[in-house]
Amino acid sequence: MRLIYFSFDYTPHDYRFLSSLAESGHEVFYVRLHRPTRDLEDRSLPPAVEQVRWEGEADAFRWQDLPQKIRAFRALWRRIKPQLVHAGPIQTCALIAALAGAQPLLTMSWGFDLMQDAERNAWWRWATRYTLRHSTFFVSDAEVTRRKAIAFGMRAERTLVFPWGVDLERFAPPARDRFPTEHYNLLCNRRWEPRYGVDVLVRAFVRLAREREDVSLLLLGSGSQAPLFHRLLREGGVWDRVHMPGHISQNELPSWYRRAHLFISPSHVDGSSVSLMEALACGLPVIVSDIPANREWVETGKNGWLFPDGDEEALYQTLRQALNTPPSRLSELGQAGRLTAESRADWRKNFATLLQAYELTLAYGKNG
Repeated sequence: MRLIYFSFDYTPHDYRFLSSLAESGHEVFYVRLHRPTRDLEDRSLPPAVEQVRWEGEADAFRWQDLPQKIRAFRALWRRIKPQLVHAGPIQTCALIAALAGAQPLLTMSWGFDLMQDAERNAWWRWATRYTLRHSTFFVSDAEVTRRKAIAFGMRAERTLVFPWGVDLERFAPPARDRFPTEHYNLLCNRRWEPRYGVDVLVRAFVRLAREREDVSLLLLGSGSQAPLFHRLLREGGVWDRVHMPGHISQNELPSWYRRAHLFISPSHVDGSSVSLMEALACGLPVIVSDIPANREWVETGKNGWLFPDGDEEALYQTLRQALNTPPSRLSELGQAGRLTAESRADWRKNFATLLQAYELTLAYGKNG
């Protein structure tokens, strides 16, 4: 199949989609909207994928440039003549494709576009509604985002849910049981931006580390809240208990999961979090915010703990509870998490759902 894959950036998620599409024998043209100073993915684009440079690619997305981007994408679509356009997030890439008249159009939610951006204001609500009503088919990684899409006008029968999943061979438990242990490493690799709630974890950790000497925080990544985190950790007197190695390559990432003992995701907004699936696959007990998408993966007492979203006190108490849990019980929670990943988060199996969505998109497209 000849298709355009239209995405905002070049991220590890994009790399995985593009690699699997190329391996499936499709003729893939990769178009991106944002031209960042540094890609979020350090692996090269798969050789079989053709990256298309176009007039709409820019350093920053500005609404006043929308007419120009629509014209540029319409010209690109007419030149490439794809059988299908796969686009997302909804209010940027998919909106441009819809306004350009590109059909058949498969719109893919990236989670935040429906769980947060869709409700920003009247303009964003209109953009969401217009895009979904002009999409041939829709896919998302969580049931909660599927329901949101339907509420905005997407036909229920033209939707599919598939968790993006992980490579279960790369993301696997360590050879030796991580419990018991004399020192606990808490891991969080969510971006340091407000929507991910990492500040809630930093504040809770400061309190925890003051009362326990056997705990450290592995805080991977970066973001705009770095100055805040540095100040909180220094003022809290626990700066030397936190490891902040910055951006971690995909090749290094599994080893960080394996050296950890607990995974924490305090995100306020999410679809099915790939980081959470990676942690489960690596046999880590998890502590995550009690938001709809996380409830699809985590059950307190089964494979981890849920805590009320944004509640620093609750997260602090949950961390204390986890660290006071017998090592044998922590091992059981980690093993249950691995079973969860094996049954529901296998990328190789889940990717087949996207190919099914492509076939349905083509069928609906032929029928108008």
